[in-house]
Amino acid sequence: MEGKIRDSSAYYHTVLERIPPKAKPAFEDYEMQRRVWGRRWGVYNDVGTIKTILMHRPGDELKRMTADKYDPSIDALIDDEEQWYFRSDKAPDIPAMQAEHDALVKILRDNGAEVVFVDGAVTDPNSMFTRDMGMVVNGGIIISRMGPVGKPFGTGRRGEEAFITQKVAEIGMPILHTIHGEGLMEGGSFCYLTEKVAAIGLSMRGNIEGARQVRSVLESQGTELIEVPLVGFSMHIDGAIVMIDHDKALINVERLPYWFTGKLHDLGIEAIQADFRDSKVAVNCIALKPGKLVMDKMAPWSAEKIAARGVEVIATPYAECRKHGGGIHCSTLPLVRERE
Repeated sequence: MEGKIRDSSAYYHTVLERIPPKAKPAFEDYEMQRRVWGRRWGVYNDVGTIKTILMHRPGDELKRMTADKYDPSIDALIDDEEQWYFRSDKAPDIPAMQAEHDALVKILRDNGAEVVFVDGAVTDPNSMFTRDMGMVVNGGIIISRMGPVGKPFGTGRRGEEAFITQKVAEIGMPILHTIHGEGLMEGGSFCYLTEKVAAIGLSMRGNIEGARQVRSVLESQGTELIEVPLVGFSMHIDGAIVMIDHDKALINVERLPYWFTGKLHDLGIEAIQADFRDSKVAVNCIALKPGKLVMDKMAPWSAEKIAARGVEVIATPYAECRKHGGGIHCSTLPLVRERE
């Protein structure tokens, strides 16, 4: 009886010759993203028009920041066990923080952004700083591994990784990598300078192993990653530089190594030094689109400086939220930006 090819060892070879698997188009290809993931995800740069953004509205988790935690030696509320601080001698004014946060959300929505909210642990008053939870790149997100662990178990920022993972999975966003092993890296220490050059801050909150894992993702996209040792006890690179247009960056030069401004120059990026009177506040801003940004209203001198260079500034109050140690940039994580 004559054998049939489907019963032979050559069968799969014959079939695969006709329908071979294909690596191209790449995972990040626009049409491939739409086919597999329902839409394009991620960002090309840090200034393209924001389409979708992740936030957490401050709430009851802040109630654990009580006035009895005040330490006059640092003029702030602090809990060494739970690893949080609040720069005041009074408990947070939660309604005031919510009003400031709501105003920021309104600005984002008025500028066409879809705002997605992520939950947080009731033991974690830092949940509002969604920027640190992940690093969004072309095609998806790299989930951070947070530095502060906190005691007893269940407090501190370690654990935010689970909340953002659940949220992005819920909305259908691809997770390209999760920082693991002994890697530490938080999203506030990652930024794009150009579409093919990114920077990552090394500090007590982001180590060499964390940077290596981020680089492994970017290498597959042909993107260079520059490691930037942050000065002193600086935590995140977004306290030192934020892109405000394709060719403009707002910087706090006191927080950057001497060679970094030269690198910006080589990339054709104008480094605009924030005014010394409000530099700590000003740099923590976010571009809504190229040449248009939202900034804390307590940075009028820097706002005037960049407006003179053709950048539109929307100022909004954020003073009560800022007592928590982070600003507008810290409170926002764009999940989708257009290229322009």
